[in-house]
Amino acid sequence: MSRKRIVITGMGAVTPVGVGVPAYWKGVTSGKCGIGEITGLETYGLPIKYAAKVTDFNPKDFLPTKLVQDLEQYMYYAYVSAEEAVKQSGLNAFGVRTGIIMGTALSGVSMVGENGFRAALGGKTAGPKFLTKAMGNIAAAQFAISHKIQGPCMTVSTACSSGGDAVMLASMLIRSGAADAVVVMAGEAAICPPIIRSLARTGALSKTGESRPFDKFRNGFVMGEGGGALILESEEHARSRGAQIIAEVLGCANTNDAYNPVSPEPDGMGAARCIKLSLEDAGLSPDQIDYVNAHGTSTAVGDLAESKAIRWVYGGRPVFVSSTKGATGHMMGAGGVTEIIACVKAIETGLMPLNTGMREQDDRCGLNIVTKDNQAQNVRIAMSDAFGFGGQNSCVIVGRYEAHE
Repeated sequence: MSRKRIVITGMGAVTPVGVGVPAYWKGVTSGKCGIGEITGLETYGLPIKYAAKVTDFNPKDFLPTKLVQDLEQYMYYAYVSAEEAVKQSGLNAFGVRTGIIMGTALSGVSMVGENGFRAALGGKTAGPKFLTKAMGNIAAAQFAISHKIQGPCMTVSTACSSGGDAVMLASMLIRSGAADAVVVMAGEAAICPPIIRSLARTGALSKTGESRPFDKFRNGFVMGEGGGALILESEEHARSRGAQIIAEVLGCANTNDAYNPVSPEPDGMGAARCIKLSLEDAGLSPDQIDYVNAHGTSTAVGDLAESKAIRWVYGGRPVFVSSTKGATGHMMGAGGVTEIIACVKAIETGLMPLNTGMREQDDRCGLNIVTKDNQAQNVRIAMSDAFGFGGQNSCVIVGRYEAHE
């Protein structure tokens, strides 16, 4: 019995380089950088004062008043992205055969920290909506309520691989027969003093506010925020309703380094195993991958480990590689979804995202980096890597959809 084919029929994005997929795509292919001085937050005394924040975004422009009051910032980003994806897909019959998978690494940590700070100063204590705004699953629950989605509803929190793992779980639901369609949504808004201080003390954050993946002089990642969404359906379901199919999910994998809570396995073998398993799941060989959207956070250790993993799997074949985090910053759980969208758009347009921020490649990484000189290519199949704290590894492979009559 042949395996069910999983297709993508809708996409949505809220990012530091643009709101909506067209604006996001223009940003990551043009070299736009969404990193700047942190605004809307008191940065006095903070060791890091730069981040990639979403600008020109007012939830009142997208959501009814009640939802604006009921949702938290990371939920806004996920919800608005999901609305864009649903609109593109034309999916309007939901019910028990449609599911939702939400991905978020840190959910409402920003609001929790803010409330704790106010309480310590003797200010206003937490209100009745505090808990539902802090909980990661409520974004999906609110979307389910609004659209009467009564199928499987789950939230994935696997650090920075949350978005990719949400896509994997959604694919598993569809292949198992538990759902015909799944709304995958992800959101992150954790740019707040406790997280900034904690990450700065680990040495993970860039002190200069520069995200320079695979660059010789990279010095850490820059925090980002935003949301992303995909509509996944079985091919049969999508075709039965006459949907326009954008791309196909060919394979997915998840592994754990089992090495360290915050550092990747230095030789990259954990990530390499995940890449290899995703290829096996897709029934593909490495030479069939045209483009890799790398995790590429701009940390000294992480970029080198991922480079070793890519070289181990692909050997001497110079597969095209770029990281969009030089443009968007590290969007954590949401980045896994937006970076899959970048892969889909590369297939659709024949244009790969630039490795924004890199000025001089680290020779130790030894990758075939996407620049303006080689940006235009025929991309049929692309892979998105997402790796996170806890040794979490996620890989998702997408390809050009071709109907098999």
